[in-house]
Amino acid sequence: MRTVCLDLAPFVDNLEPVNAVADAAPGFVRRLQEEAGNATGLRPWGRTIIVNLSVWTDITSLASYVYGAAHAAVLKQRRMFFSPMPRDSVALWCVPEGHEPGLVEAKERLHHLRREGPTAYTFTLRHAFDPDGEAD
Repeated sequence: MRTVCLDLAPFVDNLEPVNAVADAAPGFVRRLQEEAGNATGLRPWGRTIIVNLSVWTDITSLASYVYGAAHAAVLKQRRMFFSPMPRDSVALWCVPEGHEPGLVEAKERLHHLRREGPTAYTFTLRHAFDPDGEAD
């Protein structure tokens, strides 16, 4: 196994401004964070996995943020900071208003996506479902 040391400073330097754009974006509800204002210190699945868990009112708002200028600029640089994941690493699902999903639920949904592929239970931006279970 080869150890690679990456300079994460540019990634960390962009967290606050990119999170601020998300927090102000139409459709944003909440994101999991610790006292530092982000969730990078949470490592429930090992030191090499960073958690990002947020709630949005709808898939269109989420997609607008993800592919918007501020986030897309960081997304384009992700290979400078992270190794490619061998399988799905992002799982989306609908939650009732007021529900705050946690890490256990997120892990279960991701594992379901990996086992079953996109379904109304867990899906991706490319293969999304609405709250009624209809494919978008």
